[in-house]
Amino acid sequence: MYKYFTNPVDIAKRIMTNYVKEGDIVLDCTVGNGNDTIHLAKLVGDSGKVYGFDIQSIALKLTREKLEKENLLNRVFFIHDSHENIDNYISEKLSLIVYNLGYLPGGDKSIKTNPITTIKSLKKAIKLLKSNGLLLITCYTGHSGGKEEKEKVKAYLSALDQKYANVLEFNFINQKNNPPVLYGVEKF
Repeated sequence: MYKYFTNPVDIAKRIMTNYVKEGDIVLDCTVGNGNDTIHLAKLVGDSGKVYGFDIQSIALKLTREKLEKENLLNRVFFIHDSHENIDNYISEKLSLIVYNLGYLPGGDKSIKTNPITTIKSLKKAIKLLKSNGLLLITCYTGHSGGKEEKEKVKAYLSALDQKYANVLEFNFINQKNNPPVLYGVEKF
């Protein structure tokens, strides 16, 4: 088993663990099955806050139940809406924003993120980041529309002015079966 280069999801989790501090305000733009939301809730502590967006009520319900079991629900504010509308709910500066693009694992595969709303959301997310804030985007490419969405995300991020942000792409180049790609943005 590999020790350091495991997969983009694990790398994103390691970045979150090393970056997010107690009292931070963070955003999970795609709650999904709740793994990132729960991890972030632990990291921000009692004095922090996690916003969690999802367009599917089932994702929010299941994550809410998991958070209740771990006594972390008081740190998370759920928003049942598309992530393209984050600016309608959040005006605070955020330390970290995370996306897992695609569909809800184990859910309806026809309900998934798409390039148009994702790019709208990313533009708003970058504005919400505080100075030296981080944006992590995991793109899954194995489903219909996934490669197109990844290419649109990459094109948008590649065009960000280097005086404004650093952008990193973490991608396995020798693996089969469409491994996910992680993009990291650090805003100056």
